[in-house]
Amino acid sequence: MVSPAVQAAKAALASVDLSNYDPEQSRLMDERCILVDEDDNAIGAMDKKTCHLMENINKGLLHRAFSVFVFRPSDGKLLLQQRASEKITFPDMWTNTCCSHPLDDFEVEKVEENQLGVKAAASRKLEHELGIPQSQTPIDDFQYLTRIHYVAPSNGMWGEHEVDYILFLTANVTVEPNFNEIQAYKYVDKSELQSMFQEPGILFTPWFKLIARDFLFGWWDELYNRKDSQGKVVAKSLAGLVDGSKVVRMV
Repeated sequence: MVSPAVQAAKAALASVDLSNYDPEQSRLMDERCILVDEDDNAIGAMDKKTCHLMENINKGLLHRAFSVFVFRPSDGKLLLQQRASEKITFPDMWTNTCCSHPLDDFEVEKVEENQLGVKAAASRKLEHELGIPQSQTPIDDFQYLTRIHYVAPSNGMWGEHEVDYILFLTANVTVEPNFNEIQAYKYVDKSELQSMFQEPGILFTPWFKLIARDFLFGWWDELYNRKDSQGKVVAKSLAGLVDGSKVVRMV
């Protein structure tokens, strides 16, 4: 049975015109997100454009997403990106290493066991956005921590309403930016990120600020506390740190 939110979204779709947006970003809006209920049960699929319209979000349309944080093993610095001006949602904002969606278009990305689908999507999107070879981001090296349910308007038309999987990865990566996706990137330590948050001219994505406020800095401390025998941080050392079995509601 199709939910009322899905029916409403279908009805609204025809009124959306992307002709004034970047052609490549408009094309990516045809990708199909995985629709979920508030407990993260998959209930269908819908194109990204429909999922990100505030008109549909306000009617309850919710989809699955991920936020991946890549740390450099040697010093524990976090890789940030600044979203490109061409992005339809949240352009020009700084955020964690990569934020995107597992897609209904790929069978592997629908696999829920051991968060395989979102990890596969994370590896794919790290390559797409930052040019990081997938050989440098093996799926088994991602450490899942938890899921958060949040909502965030971007502007009057667009926004996010997601169950967002938080993934940590420690890896030495080669970055070759896709400038249609990101305009800048940098590594920061905790104090540098905290200073960035205090700068009034720097904008951050709302989900990154939520995660940083409630979770990130404590988990970052644990990464340092659990260094291996060579003094390197290891994402897999955080296994069991968080009860990731339930969705954390931040709405």
